[in-house]
Amino acid sequence: MTDTKHSKMLVLGSGPAGWTAAIYAARAGMKPIVVEGIQPGGQLTTTTEVENYPGFRDVIQGPWLMEEMKAQAVNVGAEPVWDHIMEVDVSKRPFTLKGDSGTIYTCDTLVIATGAQAKWLGLPSEEHAKGKGASACATCDGFFYRGKKVAVIGGGNTAVEEALYLTNHSDDVTLIHRRDSLRAEKILQDRLFANEKITVLWDHTVEEFVLDGDPQALVGLDVKSTKTGEVSRVDCEGAFVAIGHAPATELFKGKLEVDSDGYLVVEPGTPRTNVPGVYACGDVMDKHYRQAVTAAGTGCMAALDAERYLAELEFAEKAAAE
Repeated sequence: MTDTKHSKMLVLGSGPAGWTAAIYAARAGMKPIVVEGIQPGGQLTTTTEVENYPGFRDVIQGPWLMEEMKAQAVNVGAEPVWDHIMEVDVSKRPFTLKGDSGTIYTCDTLVIATGAQAKWLGLPSEEHAKGKGASACATCDGFFYRGKKVAVIGGGNTAVEEALYLTNHSDDVTLIHRRDSLRAEKILQDRLFANEKITVLWDHTVEEFVLDGDPQALVGLDVKSTKTGEVSRVDCEGAFVAIGHAPATELFKGKLEVDSDGYLVVEPGTPRTNVPGVYACGDVMDKHYRQAVTAAGTGCMAALDAERYLAELEFAEKAAAE
């Protein structure tokens, strides 16, 4: 027999956005169910040191922060569920979702906090270098490389913005791009070329992340010329891969509005999607900031909007029945 679970609010995703939405919804008596997904805790579980989340004077660990958020949500009444949603129907209320477990979930409001994953180069050495000098977020990790040589890999807006940001901490930033021109907006390119701290290495691809020492840490990148095939070394202690992000929105394509990059489209300044009662928060709708604290903020907004939406529906239904 198929198990069916109903809730006033179903939260998809268990990063800062999802758990914050659950905390607010639970405190409002909505008894939210949180479907944790295939990566419980989101991207913060792959981040070691977190120094920019408010409220902690010392560096904290990403996995620990997510455990605390989950514990807080459960403590106030949220119900976590280990499942992965395979199908979703938001064409009518209650919304219906089917889990990989076979469980059918129905809900009056849906909060989508499925996040986005940074795109990586896919090199074996890159995987080994994660947390040892390789990063996909300069805003998150740039501070740890203050006064050191760093490199940024990419050629779009994200790469240029990361390179410019890193000049706050480093006087030696190398931008490595596989082509002979950047894809970034002209105003960003102008700022980049005017910054004496940044050197651009054109027509090169990264072949290997080079580690050394005990404990091992990044010491450089082996790069290959796309024109001559010659391999050379770029010395650096931090390497930031900035080739874009992939939002987890496959489930919703054709059902909710997404932009050209695949992010869920929301009403400006709100987490409201084009379907009433469905909200998007965190990195699944935010391509600009992508920070834990901003994700948590939009999770709060989603829960507050969902609560008001249900209250208005209940009032309208009572008025119609009288």
